[in-house]
Amino acid sequence: MTTLPEETAAPGARGHAHALMVLGLPLIGSHLAQYAVQVTDAVMLGRYDLGDLAAQTVAGAIYFVFFIVGSGFAWAVMPMVAAAAGTDDDVQVRRVTRMGIWLSVLFGLAALPVLVFSEPLLILMGQEPLVAARGALYLKIVGIGLIPNLLIMVVKSYLAALGRTRIVFVVIAVTAALNVLLNYVLIFGNWGAPELGIAGAAIASVTLQVVGFLWLAIYAARVTPEYELFRNPWRADWEAFGRVFRLGWPIGLTNLAEVGLFAASSVMVGWIGVKELAAHGIALQIASGTFMIHIGLSQAVTVRAGRAYGRRDREGLRLGAAVGFGLSMAVVAVTVIAFLTVPGLLIAPFVSADDPARPEIMAIGAALLAVAALFQAVDAGQVMALGMLRGVQDTRVPMVIAGLSYWAVGVPASYALGFWAGLGAVGVWLGLVMGLALAGVFLTWRFWGRASSPAALGA
Repeated sequence: MTTLPEETAAPGARGHAHALMVLGLPLIGSHLAQYAVQVTDAVMLGRYDLGDLAAQTVAGAIYFVFFIVGSGFAWAVMPMVAAAAGTDDDVQVRRVTRMGIWLSVLFGLAALPVLVFSEPLLILMGQEPLVAARGALYLKIVGIGLIPNLLIMVVKSYLAALGRTRIVFVVIAVTAALNVLLNYVLIFGNWGAPELGIAGAAIASVTLQVVGFLWLAIYAARVTPEYELFRNPWRADWEAFGRVFRLGWPIGLTNLAEVGLFAASSVMVGWIGVKELAAHGIALQIASGTFMIHIGLSQAVTVRAGRAYGRRDREGLRLGAAVGFGLSMAVVAVTVIAFLTVPGLLIAPFVSADDPARPEIMAIGAALLAVAALFQAVDAGQVMALGMLRGVQDTRVPMVIAGLSYWAVGVPASYALGFWAGLGAVGVWLGLVMGLALAGVFLTWRFWGRASSPAALGA
């Protein structure tokens, strides 16, 4: 049986914690690096032209919807490869990954026309003609990069499932740093390059997506030759294709439901006022940064659960899940303390000292971070439960649980508390807490039910 690099650790809770940290820390770092790309793009475009920033904000949200849905197939590859590697099934590892690549390419091709011809969509969304034109230009360029970006996700999942997460962090961190450099050159027209503005940011993104995919693919082919990853890439395997598709599309829709929940919260806070929306955006950026830690841990738990699932190791599955959840809650404890004790220190870098609205934005932001302290616990709980369930290849029922919790409970509760109860932005965030908490409870309950059932593990 193939042994993962982290599986040399001692057994027991301490061994599981060590294994999760070996897997998880590079994944956390890679997510933080991706988060840094979003922040630096926004900062640099904001310094160049506010119109370009507005266009990129709207267009980037559209692109992200396609990316997050298409990534479902890549996320499905992770537990399937982990399970196959757990039984030393080299052929299945290759077939699953290859079909994940096929599905990602097909999804990217299907999405490309919408991204390339997006100006009418932006106009329909009520954007000003200039913003729509610039946003359409951005989407026309980044649309080309959707396929390599999705392929990065597939190879990243493949490597993570085999315990090789350090290279994932290195590649994404290096490309994130190069993104700043290319933005500097192409957005502003430095070092003799043409001044391209929003188009320069898009070209920088696509260039580095292609570089990132080629780097990871070459590494995977050279370091894991036993799986012959790119052998006969044109050969269809319809059984594996169907398995990846059936596992992946619910993941994509679950991701979309959660992204949509936060988008709806932004819309509702925007109805309240500009200052509230500014404070909401800042608090959400801070909470999103800390949430990257839990996403990385969740993916590490997916790999570990997938390996245990492949071996039909119920005790290992249960203990690993408990340790992963405990690590996530330890991180929550630290962030809760920070959000409650030093909110001003966290918010201040986002607001100009000369802004006359600064005191009010700081006050609203501090109130939202107080709610985010509670928000962190329930959001971490639900994403960890999703990671555990994906490890045992359970995605359809979790999709229904998440969708109903977010949209049948979370969104109505946000509206009711924000507007009917008159709590404003704080009420909107409390509604988010309710939806995420409900999802966390039922997803966790489902996982432990599955982990306790011999039939669920095929035993």
